[in-house]
Amino acid sequence: MASLSPEQRELTERGAEIIRAGGLVAFPTETVYGLGANALDAEAVKRIYETKGRPSDNPLILHVSSIAMTERLVEINWRARLLMEKFWPGPLSIVLPAKEIVPARTRGGLPTAAVRMPDTAVALALIEKSGLPIAAPSANISGRPSPTDAATVRQEIGDIIPLVIDGGDTRLGLESTVIDMTGEHPVLLRPGGLPKEAVEAALNMEVLLPQDQKIIRRSPGTRYRHYAPSIPLRLTAPHAIPVEAENWAWLGTKIPNGAPRIKIIFKDDAEYAKELFRALRTLEKSGAQIIYAELPEENGIGRALKDRLTRAAGG
Repeated sequence: MASLSPEQRELTERGAEIIRAGGLVAFPTETVYGLGANALDAEAVKRIYETKGRPSDNPLILHVSSIAMTERLVEINWRARLLMEKFWPGPLSIVLPAKEIVPARTRGGLPTAAVRMPDTAVALALIEKSGLPIAAPSANISGRPSPTDAATVRQEIGDIIPLVIDGGDTRLGLESTVIDMTGEHPVLLRPGGLPKEAVEAALNMEVLLPQDQKIIRRSPGTRYRHYAPSIPLRLTAPHAIPVEAENWAWLGTKIPNGAPRIKIIFKDDAEYAKELFRALRTLEKSGAQIIYAELPEENGIGRALKDRLTRAAGG
């Protein structure tokens, strides 16, 4: 992990003061930029929801800097601890029974909370200097593509929050994987930056898919339309673009049939995932009237990529 620059050290000090005072700070993680507040301050968390226009029953992820901090917030079982020790810091959020110290507003009124340790020096320094867990969804207006650079954050909400800490482009570009560890078997609530297969290998057991909508509610980003560009997005194979399509854009790893106004071709699914949100924002400003996007195979990072594309297209 890269060390902090002098400017970032100064900004994280200032950011920690803002967090302790109940304010909001946008900061980089390895997944996307987060909009953070003191997770233990219900009024500060309320400002996150108001700034984003986020539904109040959509829970937030609590960002921590150590397992010891996590123990203050949730009940940790041995399997969850194993995952923390193996994959933290990293793009894995774990849902566990919440302790009373976590306000109901932070957890969307649920008895559970999702926790993770981000993998950037800026995020960890901000948490450590504030001495607090930081609740942080993506730093954008709710429903829009998540921001993967500071400039996008500034364009979207920079005029209504006191500080945006620039950490450059994010490494992964998709949000964290969310695993429910409250029961006997782990359940994948949201695919993300850590493949499901890696969790299964670590636990030596299958990670189940959710069968109950009440369980899915425990994860952010699973019940409302997310990641949507301002023009329609349709999912298709590269050879299946409608012949009557006009003024369209293409997004994928293969060359499509037809003649798009603009096309973005990625070398593989990893690059597709990393650049997805930035590409959606680029294409919505291209003058095209509709985006056609290639659906990836549902394995590895492709599972998370397919999830985000499906949600961006409105399900």
